[in-house]
Amino acid sequence: MEKEVYYITVADLAEKGPRHIPDELRSSTHLIYSSPATLSFNSPGAQGFGVKRAGLAIPGSVMLLVAPGCCGRNTTMLSELGGYSDRFFYLLMDDTDIVTGRHLNKISEAVQEVVDSLEEKPSAVMICITCVDALLGTDMERVCRKASDYAGVPVLPCYMYALTREGRVPPMTAVRKTVYSLLEKRKKKSTTVNILGEFAPFLDDTELYEILHSLGVKKINEISRCRDFEEYLSMAEANFNLILNPECRLAAEDIRKRLDIPGIELTRLYQIDKIHRQYELLSGALGMPIDDRKYYDQALEAVNAFGAAWPNTSFAIGECVSADSFELALALLRYGHQVPEIYGTVSDENFIYIKKIAELSPDTRIYTNLSPTMMYYDCGEGHIDVTIGMDAGYYHPGCAGVPWNQERQPFGYSGLRHLFEELTKAREGSQA
Repeated sequence: MEKEVYYITVADLAEKGPRHIPDELRSSTHLIYSSPATLSFNSPGAQGFGVKRAGLAIPGSVMLLVAPGCCGRNTTMLSELGGYSDRFFYLLMDDTDIVTGRHLNKISEAVQEVVDSLEEKPSAVMICITCVDALLGTDMERVCRKASDYAGVPVLPCYMYALTREGRVPPMTAVRKTVYSLLEKRKKKSTTVNILGEFAPFLDDTELYEILHSLGVKKINEISRCRDFEEYLSMAEANFNLILNPECRLAAEDIRKRLDIPGIELTRLYQIDKIHRQYELLSGALGMPIDDRKYYDQALEAVNAFGAAWPNTSFAIGECVSADSFELALALLRYGHQVPEIYGTVSDENFIYIKKIAELSPDTRIYTNLSPTMMYYDCGEGHIDVTIGMDAGYYHPGCAGVPWNQERQPFGYSGLRHLFEELTKAREGSQA
């Protein structure tokens, strides 16, 4: 019996519209969203910046993982990373705890024991809990307040609820709000700005830093660059927040309400004209001119150099990338290349790009990592020159590839330039 792999063409999907996205492409219609998480061992708390590592973004904080042994096991791998081995503690739950919730009575004393065991008092203790407490309906806000009063340190909840990934507040959205929750109102400094985005710094040569300095900004705060707890607290002095990841919207709104710090959201893009337009809009919002010609020219040079050396390159784009897969596909098409395949989970927001892709490349196939039929995928059916993303590389093991999912994130013209520099290295390496 012939095994068929599920896919849909961009033209067919664009015709269906956002209200009729096939269930095969919606992660919320599947019991478990396993891939691409399994490719990088990235559960909500494993490799990369899952909930556990993200919760430790507050300088000087430590984490108490309250979980069954099976949920805590991968934390031991994470603790081997530099700087984390002495920041994780465990309160393991047994069968009776899981059934009765008895473990909740142990948390305050466990927090006190953690604090007493440290030479230096932590700035905060993060309580990381799992789906067990989601199913029990545990009021972790109350539990943390009780533990904070008992131990005399701030205690905050980190929800490692894989079950809520497709909910209104997914784990990585919730933890972003949590890590800024200790900020308290301070006098504003007009020359200070916060960047809310990732848990590792953006690439050092991201032009946004230079642009902000050219506008008179003297201090740019990122939680990942805060050297100590006081520097973290000084983020409350910012004049405004720049939101570079949509998962920070909830945190930014909470900061606006509590600390009266407004926010401006910027999107990571790979279409060079759209990057330029976004800086024009930022200029208008701030009422100050932005000169981005140097960065524009540098990025365009990298794009054109690749196109001259390898015109009409055929790309397969995955969803394990530091990009919106569909926006990136549209950018590559507009640069004169081909995108026969995209692997991605589709949401309403993607349709602004899907409709435009359908005009340029209606036969582009959208595959889904959610579908068990991908086990029958045959990479020999179509011609692909380069893959972008770990998942795309998995499906095309013989092709030149760029993972493009590094810890330090790209943005703007710098991100576009670095991408094409990496693509150039990949093509050159495949021909060596």
